[in-house]
Amino acid sequence: MRPLNYNHLHYFWTVAREGSVAAAAERLHLTPQTVSGQLRILEQELKAELFQRVGRGLKLTPTGELVFRYADEMFSLGTELRQVLSGGTASDARPLVVGIVDVLPKVVCQRLLAPALSLEEPVHLVCREGTLETLLGQLATHQVDLVLADRPIGSATSVKALNRLLGESGLSFFAAPALAARFGADFPRCLDGMPMLLPAAGTYPRRTLETWFDETGIQPRVVGEFDDSALLKAFGQHGAGVFPAPTVIEAEICRQHQAVVVGRTEAVREAYYAISVERKLTHPAVRAILEQPR
Repeated sequence: MRPLNYNHLHYFWTVAREGSVAAAAERLHLTPQTVSGQLRILEQELKAELFQRVGRGLKLTPTGELVFRYADEMFSLGTELRQVLSGGTASDARPLVVGIVDVLPKVVCQRLLAPALSLEEPVHLVCREGTLETLLGQLATHQVDLVLADRPIGSATSVKALNRLLGESGLSFFAAPALAARFGADFPRCLDGMPMLLPAAGTYPRRTLETWFDETGIQPRVVGEFDDSALLKAFGQHGAGVFPAPTVIEAEICRQHQAVVVGRTEAVREAYYAISVERKLTHPAVRAILEQPR
């Protein structure tokens, strides 16, 4: 395999950062024709298109985004090396891009990511929310370094990745004090007919809750469904209905949302997984997250 021409890669990287060939040519002190020619040679070497034209601008293709991530890391390290050799110190924190499945409680995510921010090497944390399917696509194209999810990915998926169980928790049910006063001590029967706020239909947490309701013969009155767990809790705080959250963050929920626990169950378990591609295990922040005690 022919070695990559790093001059061509640097021209591509500059175009991607500047947003156009003309702006990149000005920064590189070259003509636009020269930069365009070098880009074409790089695309021929990689056998892939790196940009697509959108109006008068350029947009990275999925392959272009992948190449840019590698190039950005390479040239950032080169800049850092020059700073260190000239007697300075590396000032730029290493980026860590984490995809977070939108149904996960934010307090749990903060706890799971905390080891990455405790390293001696500074880390620049970027969090992106989305569905598991969307985030796995970004993981496959190296747009994110790690995905936090509520379930592992199976062998049927096309993404070659590692699942690591970071922790589990039972489930607690909360309500605003005025609503909680209407509940008796017979949990979970006291949930029957009560207003309930739940994760969106079709999501994994919703399905596990519905299975438990069926098994216990409980029929709550669903008054709200939410994609965003923080929004669900905000409505629960103002008395719209009972809402579930992991028992492991019970104290934070009560304090932040002025809520009261109306009952707990271990029959419904939430699990928290870190999903990473094998290449990214070299990232020290990813290793710190994966190696933390459950």
